[in-house]
Amino acid sequence: MNQDQQMRGKVCIVTGATSGIGKATALGLARQQATVALVARNRAKGEAVRQEIQSATGNQNVDVLLADLSSQASIRQLAGDITERYPQVHVLVNNAGVFMLKRRETVDGLEMTFAVNHLAPLLLTQLLLEKLRASAPARIVNVCSGAHTTGHINWQDLQLQQRYGVWRAYAQSKLAMLLCSYELAHRLEGEAVTVNCVHPGFVFTNMGMNNVGPRTQALAKLVLARLGTSPEKGARTSIYLATSPEVEHISGRYFVNCKPTASSPRSYDEAAQRRLWEESARLVHLPDALSATKK
Repeated sequence: MNQDQQMRGKVCIVTGATSGIGKATALGLARQQATVALVARNRAKGEAVRQEIQSATGNQNVDVLLADLSSQASIRQLAGDITERYPQVHVLVNNAGVFMLKRRETVDGLEMTFAVNHLAPLLLTQLLLEKLRASAPARIVNVCSGAHTTGHINWQDLQLQQRYGVWRAYAQSKLAMLLCSYELAHRLEGEAVTVNCVHPGFVFTNMGMNNVGPRTQALAKLVLARLGTSPEKGARTSIYLATSPEVEHISGRYFVNCKPTASSPRSYDEAAQRRLWEESARLVHLPDALSATKK
């Protein structure tokens, strides 16, 4: 099959798909003729991106699904909408993320960065896991960050109520995502559902821009545009992990520039992986049948 057509008939879900890396990932998947569901918070923005992708690719199989990933109720509704709309789901790209300059809590009373960057993808993945299994071979791609290398899991203060810092929160959330991605890969060993993480590089996106004033935004965009790579380059590894036959049977790895790379020593701590999985499952109220997925 022509490479440009290799994803025809495949259903791909992309969170955070209306800008930056997520939008570039969705565009790349649509170019390969996948059915792409754009998960967006704002309908107007989602529809505008959908039309842009359809026009650029000629692929009309691009949908918009609404969800606020800071709300567990909204994530559950999203999972229900996906399950109802699509007979199969072959790829889930957990791309959405936040970078909060000040500590904020979600409607569920959880620290926003930890909730959106880590708990949201974990919950959505678990709610869609049976659909992914039924669609196998299937792939889960978690967009992590090199920031995880400086991250620590603060077991006594996961919600950073005592000592919040923007980088501390972000790095912890990305390490948490990586730890639980490895744990899920262990639990799915022997199945045809893979779980891999990607570091997209230092990419210029709008993440975090809603937390600062117009002048700071303008300055930050100028600096980041000069230092960062483009969203299109940042999306390459996500698209590779979602589509390439080369990684069809590879799971539980961390990829940089389309190559498996060692993540931080902390991320390979199996006791921490299990402990965080159990604590995260409790925080998102997963039923035992989901949270105790067997290895």
